[in-house]
Amino acid sequence: MTDTDAQIFDEWCVVELFGHQRFAGHLSQAAWPPGFGRLEIPATNGHPAVTQLINPSSIYRLTPTTEEIATAVAVACRPEPVHRWELPAAPEAWNADDDEPDTDDTNEEDY
Repeated sequence: MTDTDAQIFDEWCVVELFGHQRFAGHLSQAAWPPGFGRLEIPATNGHPAVTQLINPSSIYRLTPTTEEIATAVAVACRPEPVHRWELPAAPEAWNADDDEPDTDDTNEEDY
């Protein structure tokens, strides 16, 4: 078999990653990065379509299926968008010159 005879994967699938995450959509070979899969998760229930680039070594199970079934699974398994994690704001009683926040409710008898 030559390289030109090799089949390129291009199917609707349910994709399970490391056995912990499940996605569903149309899976094909990504042009970049090389060797990655491109999973196109369809728009469902008001959620926009999402593209995930997947390293094949992270795939635990791959189940080819129909577009109808993949779309139904995509409704239940929507990937969450990436959000920037932020620390909560410092309390107003915090004095930047001190190592600890200023509190009036400490009781020295407790120590």
